[in-house]
Amino acid sequence: MASKVTSAVMRQGLRVLGVAIRTEKAVFALAVLASAVYGGMTVASAWALGWATQNVVLPAFGEGRAVAGALWTGTFLIMGTALLKALGVAGRRILAGILQYRMQARSRRDVTKQYLRLPLSWHHRHPTGQLLSNASADAEAAWAPLAPLPMAVGVIVMLITAAVAMLFTDLVLALVGFLIFPAIAVLNLVYQRKLSPLATRAQQLRAEVSEIAHESFDGALVVKTLGREDLETERFQRRAHELRDANIAVGRVRGLFDPMLEALPTIGVLAVLGVGSARLSGGSIDSGDLVQVAYLFTLLAFPIRALGWVLAELPRSVVGWQRVQAVLDASGSMEYGQAAATSPAPAALEVRGVSYAYGEAEVLHEVTFDVPAGRTVALVGPTGSGKSTLVQLLVRLVDPDRGQVLLDGMDVRELAHGGIAESVALVPQQTFLFDDTVRGNITLGLDAGDEDVRAALRLAQADGFVGRLADGLDTRVGERGTSLSGGQRQRLALARAVVRRPRLLILDDATSSVDPQVEAKILYGLRDAAEASTVVVVAYRMATIALADEVVYLDHGRVVDRGPHDELIGRCAGYRNLVTAYEREEAERAAIDVPAGEEEEVSA
Repeated sequence: MASKVTSAVMRQGLRVLGVAIRTEKAVFALAVLASAVYGGMTVASAWALGWATQNVVLPAFGEGRAVAGALWTGTFLIMGTALLKALGVAGRRILAGILQYRMQARSRRDVTKQYLRLPLSWHHRHPTGQLLSNASADAEAAWAPLAPLPMAVGVIVMLITAAVAMLFTDLVLALVGFLIFPAIAVLNLVYQRKLSPLATRAQQLRAEVSEIAHESFDGALVVKTLGREDLETERFQRRAHELRDANIAVGRVRGLFDPMLEALPTIGVLAVLGVGSARLSGGSIDSGDLVQVAYLFTLLAFPIRALGWVLAELPRSVVGWQRVQAVLDASGSMEYGQAAATSPAPAALEVRGVSYAYGEAEVLHEVTFDVPAGRTVALVGPTGSGKSTLVQLLVRLVDPDRGQVLLDGMDVRELAHGGIAESVALVPQQTFLFDDTVRGNITLGLDAGDEDVRAALRLAQADGFVGRLADGLDTRVGERGTSLSGGQRQRLALARAVVRRPRLLILDDATSSVDPQVEAKILYGLRDAAEASTVVVVAYRMATIALADEVVYLDHGRVVDRGPHDELIGRCAGYRNLVTAYEREEAERAAIDVPAGEEEEVSA
């Protein structure tokens, strides 16, 4: 079984290397050429040293003088081979680095593009830490063998050249030396069999450590407020210790086999010297031949390890490649049409028989309603009624299982890629701001001037507090906007949507942290704006709901009733109970927030 696993890993690893070679043919060819120059010059340096020993050193000892021509020839041969060898090393390393980093960058780009193509439903099924690991550690591990690969190919050239040189020098010494190569092959095979499962486990644990770290960082507020620091530390520590132990196990195997791989060529040198001394005494070879073959084996010790480096990285490479390919092969990418929304006027929205389920749990069932162009509709319903899921369908973060979402009578699935973003803007429940300036967070790459930005801030009732910031529009808001209050973050997110002048604006409880009076100003401003949008707002406050032209009341994923607020509150008991309950809660909160002295003054 272990043999089958090792051979399977070897085959898969070679296929991964083949992908890189086919992708970067020119760079790989040049790297191999440079490595071949290095390998050839390594063998040539041994021959040059043997020639110098035979024609310069021994005559100098025997005759007491050195021939100038032979001395200069030996110097030229040794220095020339050394120079070419150095050039080969430099070219091999530079080109191997280019090959490796290009492939890693390509994989990271491909994974990131795939993340953007895949629907939100796919992301819901995969932890963020795992996705980060796919784009970083896995992409890096997949192409780790590329760094020593050109050298390993050069070593093969060098071994062939060395074999030919040894055969021409002395057949017996060559056969003695050749006994080392099968031993190296067997040792590498055992090495792979031991290392493969350990490297696979270590790579998996890297992703798990990343997942736990991301969860802890993302849930820092929950961890701290509930006093779970010790538990989270213990959870992370337990997995980190497993990763440590896995890496130690990998290092232990490498520490055991690396010296053995390095020792084999040295054993070959001793064998060659032993047999060669006997043949030298018998006059079968001369001193130069023995020095050449022995020195050749000393040079082979380090390069032969390059084969071990490639083989050692293959298991981790295969695991990284498989994890990256799992993302790239993931199904569920959204298909887009070719249609474009050309009208600049407010969009008409129609939801026709839409149903959606998370696995077996259906959260929306046959939802149907329409929003005429330029009108404002409030989506109201209890927690878990499917409002946020419906919002995701309206902006096509996910596609419905059944039914259609139409924009100006056109199914949103027929729009070209980017067509939704050109016409629709969403301000979600959870406001996200980048660690950038106020201006950068509002424009996000949009070519909008400061006047447009300030107009959007005025509409979002954010111009006042932004003007009081130290650097105004150039003030950095910190990671996730931590330097701002919740209401301020929501207003900047609203300005980010408004500056794009959407034809359809969707607010998913986007003003919940904003004062009710400020919220009313925002909604009035949106209705009275010169370039008004069709607005869909998920709302809870009665004052907000009352500003809508129509209300769609959802419960248990179905449209229970729809119509103007005044009509619904009179005829729909569920709606009436819900909005009045919200109103009572708001009144109680307001009463709690009023200081005692002011409360008495109001009562008087």
